[in-house]
Amino acid sequence: MPATPRNWFIRWREVLIGVAIVLLGLWWWANTYAVVSWLSAVIVLLGAALIFTGVQRLRFRQGGGGAGVLQIDERRLMYFGPLTGGMVDLDDLTRLDLDPSGHPAHWMLFASGGPPLAIPVNAEGADALFDVFAALPGIRTEMMLETLSRSPGNPVTIWTSERRRLH
Repeated sequence: MPATPRNWFIRWREVLIGVAIVLLGLWWWANTYAVVSWLSAVIVLLGAALIFTGVQRLRFRQGGGGAGVLQIDERRLMYFGPLTGGMVDLDDLTRLDLDPSGHPAHWMLFASGGPPLAIPVNAEGADALFDVFAALPGIRTEMMLETLSRSPGNPVTIWTSERRRLH
């Protein structure tokens, strides 16, 4: 994505909305009494939570414009690339790796009964993978974000399914 003010606002949208909510809550707290002041505290906490998740999403985003398009439809990931592609049902997902050997790095999604699906971190629509990955049971989101930011030299396993570990 080219660096324009519009793209900057889109990239930072959750953080900016969270800051606005916190400021609104603080203003209400300073200018009201009793029950409304307690409500303003809740609003401040909600804004702070939005800022926290916004910063995480910001760290995950690698910009768009990469090779291929990712679509998510009813727990199914579909990647349409210029050379490869495929689909993975989230319920069949057994392992998630980050493979830095490609340019750019690729998310490697392993599912039972098929070859791994490689998705460039900057593929169009790849920002939606944050919510998908964050919902995986037992994933360590901070470790995933740290690994993505430091660009390791070798593939790193980010998450493994509990079902796989039991067998």
